[in-house]
Amino acid sequence: MLSERQLFLRHIAQTSESPLMLEIERAQGLYLYDSAGKSYMDLIAGISVSILGHRHPEVQRAIQNQLEKYWHTLVYGEFVLSPQVQLATLLSKNLPNTLNSVYFTNSGTEAIEGAMKLAKRVTGRKHFIAAHDAYHGSTQGAMSLNSSTYFTKAYKPLLPNIDWLRYNNFDDIEKITKKTAAVVIEAVQAEAGIISPKKNYLKTIRERCNETGSLLILDEVQSGLGRTGKLWAFCRHQIVPDILVLAKGLGGGMPIGAFIADKKLMDKFTNNPVLGHITTFGGHPVSCAAALATLQTILTSDLIEQVARKEKLFLDNLKHPMIKETRSAGLWLAVELENFSVVQQVIQNCLKKGLLTDWFLFNDKCLRIAPPLTISEAEILKACKIITDALTNTKE
Repeated sequence: MLSERQLFLRHIAQTSESPLMLEIERAQGLYLYDSAGKSYMDLIAGISVSILGHRHPEVQRAIQNQLEKYWHTLVYGEFVLSPQVQLATLLSKNLPNTLNSVYFTNSGTEAIEGAMKLAKRVTGRKHFIAAHDAYHGSTQGAMSLNSSTYFTKAYKPLLPNIDWLRYNNFDDIEKITKKTAAVVIEAVQAEAGIISPKKNYLKTIRERCNETGSLLILDEVQSGLGRTGKLWAFCRHQIVPDILVLAKGLGGGMPIGAFIADKKLMDKFTNNPVLGHITTFGGHPVSCAAALATLQTILTSDLIEQVARKEKLFLDNLKHPMIKETRSAGLWLAVELENFSVVQQVIQNCLKKGLLTDWFLFNDKCLRIAPPLTISEAEILKACKIITDALTNTKE
């Protein structure tokens, strides 16, 4: 009889030749537990997804309550479903006035696709600007925004009419013209290895979009929901995007994404053609219930207020001669090492000691740290000790 590991390799479509192969049996809070009972500190929270940790009691309670009522009913946007309505209302209450209409999707990449379609529909234009080393998803439209060809060359042709600017380069902002439907940009560059915008950079892009009639699509798939020490990272930069894209942490571990705009823009999807953007499972009631509980918990707790203190604790204790640089944006850090080989050794050494970390798609010299906001100070100190010990046991 084949083991589950063998069945995994035989029947689960693989995305790399060397998957981690941890056999996870359960999870709680910061920890994952494998089939042998070994615990792992999840220092990446499922890539910024489990923002309140695994199986947070409030989120789990909301899921269980919704399961007793109804699950899927009809394609998105036809029925008045309380979890969707309550979540959209709470999001709108905690966003600027012009971000008042929410379209729920299943994921971040689908939200990017919807935002791009909306920008085309509103402006009548077809050109897009994105940033070098940005990642917005893996479907063909979202992937077209990748500047790197490593992940895209096997799937060309992709969307035409895409140009790129260098993140934090003010001169490149002139590439935004009256032909540009939208600029798609991250509030903090994620897969480039936690690159924060310079002072007035996003504000200058906002002003240029105003001048050219282009829309500003802001990707907060990873930076949103308190990750950077603000509910939304764009709040630090005195701007309001035309379209805001959310996912990952929004569902507290359940699959959900969203793009949010002014209702007068979103209403373009209702005509010429009708059903201008549709989804079967977007805004699934169970996922919306989980997301509502997640957002309510973040808003009614002091978790966001704790971020700066916890960030400093990481920075103060991640000290080692092999660390070239540590960049952070709240509870979100990139620890730069010599090269990818060293990063991989450290990842494996950390796994042996019961800690899960990772690397970045467009900066494979860096370790990724993005724990749940609920991580305790004692757990941070323990994690830093494991990482520094792993570095000591790594050969450059």
